Amino acid sequence: MTKILVVADIKQGVLKGSTTELLTKAGSLGAEKAVVAIGSNLAGLAPDLASAGSDTQYIADDPGLELFSAGPYASCVVDAARQFEADIIWFGFSEKGKASAPRVAARLGAACATEITDITIDQSHFEIIRPAIANKVIQRVKVNTGQLVAVVRAGAFEALEGNSGTENVVQLSPPEPDLKAVIKKLLSDASGEIDLADADIVVSVGRGAKDQGGVDLIKELAADLSAGFGSSRAMVDGGFMAHNKQVGQTGKIVAPSLYVAIGISGAIQHLAGMNGSKVILAVNKDSEAPIFNVADYGIVGDLFEVVPILRDEIKKVRA
Repeated sequence: MTKILVVADIKQGVLKGSTTELLTKAGSLGAEKAVVAIGSNLAGLAPDLASAGSDTQYIADDPGLELFSAGPYASCVVDAARQFEADIIWFGFSEKGKASAPRVAARLGAACATEITDITIDQSHFEIIRPAIANKVIQRVKVNTGQLVAVVRAGAFEALEGNSGTENVVQLSPPEPDLKAVIKKLLSDASGEIDLADADIVVSVGRGAKDQGGVDLIKELAADLSAGFGSSRAMVDGGFMAHNKQVGQTGKIVAPSLYVAIGISGAIQHLAGMNGSKVILAVNKDSEAPIFNVADYGIVGDLFEVVPILRDEIKKVRA
C-alpha cells in the first residue's frame, strides 16, 4: 500500500483546510495516511489532525520552531518521512511548502514537483498532472523515482466530510538549529485584512478602477462580503495596491469559492492566479475582455455604476 505523508499547514496555531483536502485525496487513492505538524505549542492539535483524516500524527513541538525556517522545518519532515517510510510527501501551496519541498527532496533523493493538480498511482509508479507556461499547457509527468515530494496547487483537491482518522501521536525530536540562516524577526501585515490565501471569497481590483477613489469603492464591496481584497499587477505597478495583494503568475495563486474580478481585463498572467476558483464573477465595461472567457457570471458595465448596485443588493440580502 502506498504511504502518503501530508505536511500540516498551520497558521497561528490553527490547522488550515488545505491539510484536510490533501488527506481526503490521499484517502481516495487508497493510501495509508499520516501527517506531520511542525511548530510550537501544538499539544492540543492532535485531535484536529486525526479529524482531518490522518491515522498517524508526527508532531515536532519546540519553541525553536515557532518561527518558520526552511532548514529545521525540512529536517522535521525528513525525520517523519523516514519513520513513516513515506512514498509521497505532500505540501500545501504556501511559502513554507515552496521553500521546504526542494530541501526535503534533496535529502531523501526523491523527485520534486510543484503546483501539481492531480496524481495517479500505478503499482510503484506515480504520474502527476501540473499546469505550465501560465496554464497554457497541461503536463503529464511520469515520476521515475520510488519517492515523490510535491507541492499541491491551491484548490486542486476537495475536502470531504466524514474523513476522520485515528489518533496515534509520534513525537519528533527537535532538529539541530540552522546556523546558516537565523530568523531574527518576523514582520507581518498588521492591517488586519483577510489573507488572500485563507479567504473563501476574494474581490480583486484592476486597471478599470482608474484611481484611489475607485480602489476604495471596490474595497468597500470586499468588506461587505467579508472577502479578501486582491489586485491585478497593473494596480500594484501603479502604486495603488501592495505587492502582497497581487493575484497572478507573479503574485499569489488563490482558489476561493467565489472570485470577483472588477475592472480586470483578464491577461493570462492574472488568470494563472485565479482560474482555480469555484465560481468567477467578472465586471468589465468591455464585452470582449478575456476575463469573460473564464467567468461563470459576467456583468458588462461601468464598475462605478455596477459596484454601488451590487453593494445595495448584498445589504438587502443580508438584512
